[in-house]
Amino acid sequence: MSETHYQYVPPEVAQDRSLIGRIRLFLKMIDFHESVFSLPFALSAAILAAAWRGRGVTLRELFWVVVAMVAARSIALATNRVVDVEYDRRNPRTARAIFPRGLLAAGEVWAFVAFFGAVFLFAAWQFNPLCFWLSPLALAWITVYSYAKRFTWLVHLWLGLSLGLAPVAAWLALAGRLTWPPVFLGLAVTFWVTGFDIIFALQDRDADAQEGLYSIPVRFGIGGALRLSAASHLLAVAFFVASGLAAGLSWPYWVGVAAIGVLLLVEHAMVSEDDLSRLHSAYFRVNGLVSTVFFLVTWAALRLR
Repeated sequence: MSETHYQYVPPEVAQDRSLIGRIRLFLKMIDFHESVFSLPFALSAAILAAAWRGRGVTLRELFWVVVAMVAARSIALATNRVVDVEYDRRNPRTARAIFPRGLLAAGEVWAFVAFFGAVFLFAAWQFNPLCFWLSPLALAWITVYSYAKRFTWLVHLWLGLSLGLAPVAAWLALAGRLTWPPVFLGLAVTFWVTGFDIIFALQDRDADAQEGLYSIPVRFGIGGALRLSAASHLLAVAFFVASGLAAGLSWPYWVGVAAIGVLLLVEHAMVSEDDLSRLHSAYFRVNGLVSTVFFLVTWAALRLR
């Protein structure tokens, strides 16, 4: 992929040495806009947990859920950029990205990681002791993910579990203990992410194979990867259904789950073994809609209940 399509930055931004300039580069490096993928599920779990406790969610609680989720994702993505930099320099798709080009120094990135680590721990402390004591384990899981493709083709499931922790953590933050709705929702997010990450990994299949890295497209080929992605998305829809049943949600939720099923069908219709030209539209547009639709229908279902 050309530089104009992946992490392109104007020369004046690349050369800006101010703190604001470095922050802008860092946010671009971690594709900050992709937070939309997991954040709506964390917010959905937060409002479900509050309703389960027989109350509404407060703005303060929503604020700290957002802070914790954004901090965790920033840590995971920044760590991944540093750990994979040599592979990224040799991959035509990522060779001109921000970190492989040297627009940010490793020391700068690690400083941002340390900052967001402190922010994440502080955000976890705002809820309850259980969240705080579990937070280092969550950080360990999402950072070790960066090494997963060196030893397992289940790397996509590892990423899925990393994002699937978001609604589970949000529920724990507000309810203090787990029940079935967040467990099913976490599994739904896990398999949703696994499915679309397999599709995303198709574009790096040749580069990963040359590097001796593991992925489902490398292990099973494009056709096999697409079939496994579809199976993962079927499981995701099944767990969305299970979560709604466990939470006793009303009809707007079921309309939303049906819409999500249609969106995932559209996503798979946009890519095929012979044509990956629409892969990015399938990845970014469809999955952004999935998470947004889920939050809106969950909120509507709770309002009607």
